[in-house]
Amino acid sequence: MKNGIVLSLCDYTGNMVRPWLEAGYECWIVDTRHERGEHRDPRNGRLVRVGADVRDWLPPRLDYVIAFAFPPCTHLAVSGARWFRHKGLRALSEAIDIFGACVHRCQWTGAPWMVENPVSVIASHFRRPDHTFDPCDYGDPWTKKTCLWTGGGFVMPPKRRVEPTMGSRIHLMPPSPDRGHLRSVTPMGFAQAVYEVNRPVATHSDVEFMTETTPTEAGAVAEVQP
Repeated sequence: MKNGIVLSLCDYTGNMVRPWLEAGYECWIVDTRHERGEHRDPRNGRLVRVGADVRDWLPPRLDYVIAFAFPPCTHLAVSGARWFRHKGLRALSEAIDIFGACVHRCQWTGAPWMVENPVSVIASHFRRPDHTFDPCDYGDPWTKKTCLWTGGGFVMPPKRRVEPTMGSRIHLMPPSPDRGHLRSVTPMGFAQAVYEVNRPVATHSDVEFMTETTPTEAGAVAEVQP
């Protein structure tokens, strides 16, 4: 097992930690949809699922390598601005509260960190994002503008754009109970790129190699969970 823990908040699929898990790191993914409490995956003991609300859960005092967070965007994304008045102030304040808790927990680790959200009102209530990207910037052939707030020395990987032949796949999704969840799944091309330049052994030459390497076409998004 590699030294250090990878923490990912509001993370149900575990896509973001998958490259770290495969490299031998212990990974903790926290989400209210996991079974309540802390549970090690029976097939891979380095994956720990935590069923908890990030506002109530404090990370254990461990040595963290990196921290990620994906707070729900339903009440924050400007794509749903026409519904804001109907949702009311409590929905907005709760969403901002969760986002703030994610930032606080990530900063607390003392490790490089990244908090993700689409284009949203967070830019007005917190600060403008440090980075933006589309999945096609990292080998997944579709678009979905995504914003990142980062700190602690987080390195944004160089973009390796491919043609977005699938267009805005998110907008083409039919209505379903899982639509919101599917919209928020982390593209694996981006997850792998972040790992490559933020892993502890990454050097400046690794970044140069990624810039020069031609990306392969990304496959279907896979989940870590059974």
